[in-house]
Amino acid sequence: MRVTVIGCSGSFPGPESPASSYLVQAEGFSLVLDMGNGALGTLQRFQPLYDIDAVCISHLHADHCLDLCGYWVARTYCPDGPVPKIPVWGPAGTALRMAKAYDLDPDPGMTETFDFHTLERRFEVGPFAITTRLTPHPVEAYAFRIEHAGKVLAYSGDTGRTEMLVEHARDADLFLCEASFLEQENLPEDLHLTAREAGDYAARAGVGKLVLTHLVPWNDDNCTLAEAKESDYAGEIELASVGAVYEL
Repeated sequence: MRVTVIGCSGSFPGPESPASSYLVQAEGFSLVLDMGNGALGTLQRFQPLYDIDAVCISHLHADHCLDLCGYWVARTYCPDGPVPKIPVWGPAGTALRMAKAYDLDPDPGMTETFDFHTLERRFEVGPFAITTRLTPHPVEAYAFRIEHAGKVLAYSGDTGRTEMLVEHARDADLFLCEASFLEQENLPEDLHLTAREAGDYAARAGVGKLVLTHLVPWNDDNCTLAEAKESDYAGEIELASVGAVYEL
């Protein structure tokens, strides 16, 4: 399994990165995990637009789904002729949300280009076995555990503190975990994690490598990494960056 970071900026695109998006590949199959604002442009540096086989959306905030609008345009109006439908997995209401985002009539909306499916607890996409879990966040949001050939990618999505993450990321080879906050008093509940909390969850889950993502542009990334290294996690920690590749 090969994981490429397409976008890792949190809440809105930053000067060095689009919002959340990851390319997950195995056996010639390419899955895009989240497609936040700005991601579609960067994605084209790493994979041809029409060589994407499926998309999974963790939740319907703009920084995780909005570039599906541009991708709909690219697939709908391809000058080389019709492009086959691909599946898009997302929370309930994803098709309607995307139609509204592009000011389309809900019928057909984007359904002639994308085959929309509602996320399930466990399902398969191409060669990947995927498990989802609800996370504490202001909208319906999910963490993903993606397995292939004995390797495991765990992705926190957007989440506040939750014991669920320990089991969700258990023994994962790679844990992409959000680290939106720096430590301070009176942080909002059920919204995001601090870098130190991400490290503590990684330690308890026994993950092989921790990559901090959803890096909000107003934070100092050096402080984010330093706070994560103050956690109980003794393994390798790094900050996500556009174009970083992880071979599992």
